[in-house]
Amino acid sequence: MSEKKINVWRWLPSLYYTEGIPYIIVMTLSVIMYKRLGISNTDIALYTSWLYLPWVIKPLWSPVVDILKTKRYWIVLMQLLIGAGLAGVAFTIPTSSFFQYTLAFFWLLAFSSATHDIAADGFYMLALNSNEQTFYVGIRSTFYRIAMLTGQGLIVIIAGHFETTSGLEPLEIKVNARNNIELEHNITLPEYTNVKSTTEELKFISVSELNLSTENIDKQIYDSLLAVVHNSNVQNNFYEKEEQITQEPSWWQKNVSIKLKAILKERFNKEPVKTGNRVGNVGIVAFKLNREIAKDKDIILNFGQKDGDKSIMLVEGVRFVFNRENQDKTAYALIQLDPKLNSTKTAVFLGRSGNITFAWTISFGILAILFFAFFIYHKFMLPYPASDVKHENGEGRGFFKEFIHTFVLYFNKKEIWVILGFLLLYRLSESQLIKLAAPFLIDSREAGGLGITTGDLGLLYGTIGMIALTLGGILGGILAARKGLKYWLWLMVLIMNIPHLAYVYLSFAMPTSLIAIGTAVAIEQFGYGFGFTAYMLYMIYISEGKYKTAHFAISTGFMALGMMLPGMLSGWLQEIIGYQNFFVWVLICTLPIMAIIPFVKVDSKFGVNDKSEK
Repeated sequence: MSEKKINVWRWLPSLYYTEGIPYIIVMTLSVIMYKRLGISNTDIALYTSWLYLPWVIKPLWSPVVDILKTKRYWIVLMQLLIGAGLAGVAFTIPTSSFFQYTLAFFWLLAFSSATHDIAADGFYMLALNSNEQTFYVGIRSTFYRIAMLTGQGLIVIIAGHFETTSGLEPLEIKVNARNNIELEHNITLPEYTNVKSTTEELKFISVSELNLSTENIDKQIYDSLLAVVHNSNVQNNFYEKEEQITQEPSWWQKNVSIKLKAILKERFNKEPVKTGNRVGNVGIVAFKLNREIAKDKDIILNFGQKDGDKSIMLVEGVRFVFNRENQDKTAYALIQLDPKLNSTKTAVFLGRSGNITFAWTISFGILAILFFAFFIYHKFMLPYPASDVKHENGEGRGFFKEFIHTFVLYFNKKEIWVILGFLLLYRLSESQLIKLAAPFLIDSREAGGLGITTGDLGLLYGTIGMIALTLGGILGGILAARKGLKYWLWLMVLIMNIPHLAYVYLSFAMPTSLIAIGTAVAIEQFGYGFGFTAYMLYMIYISEGKYKTAHFAISTGFMALGMMLPGMLSGWLQEIIGYQNFFVWVLICTLPIMAIIPFVKVDSKFGVNDKSEK
């Protein structure tokens, strides 16, 4: 089949959609599922964190994908394996050892997904000419983000639907934050004394509406209420108390970071800011069964926000287990308002007691069917690029030699130090800004932040920021396809970095207008989307050659390293020097990449619309 007979729009969006789905399933959806199924936070954090490893080390086996078989072959095969992994998760959720079995299949998903990423990026470079690669770079990112939204949004909604419809009647509790009611508080837990054993249909009883004053309360009152609610739930065996693990400072902390922190504090004279002893108001929600449990079976109640303002948060009581031992006891949840909330807001919380195992089995079954469908679709719809062939020495002794040769060629590239400098420093400032932007926006003004509510943060980043980021990426690809990467490189670097001034402005001007803050966020996110186009295209450009798939994967490894190391230190640095100095530092960190750009060499024809290529 000729590659020219298949329109790019018939396979590229679906290819990058399928690239994003397994990643978000492994990294985010697995955490939500395990939480719903009652796995402790300690185990979730420990075991799911390791699932990121395949994406970190994928450059190590990228030559295998490049040498053996074709990229098309690897894409189709990995989609089949991903479908099988999803089916494996679905079939093992109902088992008694589901945690071990599902983790094994998530490892299969992680390695298959990382391998699929290698093959898909390589196929992108083989199936499209340089101009098309430039034009579609923003499109592919858009569908990757749509996949992210599907994995952490739509699939969770589907699971929630089955959780709601497969068990007892769900509880819906409306919580109103009002600035026109008096603050009332006591540390006595509400109790339902009129509930007795009856023959009516089994259900949970609770309040239908809760009104809370937006006036803040003393932290001492909050701590007391939280302790009373938590201890009551633990004593009645609604959930087990998790052990707190304390660790001694490491050698690095004792001998380097603590001493360096003291020096920087002395230099910048930034003492910790006292934010007062007031916190957001809280309210208690009580749950109780209306009668005895007929069967010797646990009933699990999951409680969480259904919709509404994110400034109204659940801080205690997510999952309760009711059985014969505690069926006559009352369980409690604690809801807290954002301390910066000063206007009337509403949120709806839902208590679901459905068959959680069944709900997640169905959800992963749907995902498995979806991926088997993509496997069939791409098997027939992906083009057959003439350059997508396996290498001659792909078998026997020649394989190992060619495997090593792949890495040797990469690090023997002309001006490799300029290339590595570009890859490691291009996102130096962004890697630090991205870690502290959200904390800065929601931190209190006494602590140097802007003090916006959690709900407003979701609006700024989840809606305005996402739109600006997507538009920037698409526009960057369209413009770069007209005159090539070299023509736009300097402008993209500037547009990527100069908008960081927006956060310098915000930290010094401290505006209260949400429009002003949203405008600054939109400008920064648009610049990031637009400027990141140059980064992606440069990685494609330096990967050109015999082993472009493996070399692109190696480049993404350096990209991850360039994001990880500065990001790890950013929070530590900000706590020492404060937000204002930190954002000035972020702006200074834009200078290294600008110093490297004059030494970066790009063919002026790369990415330009050349009619001869068509």
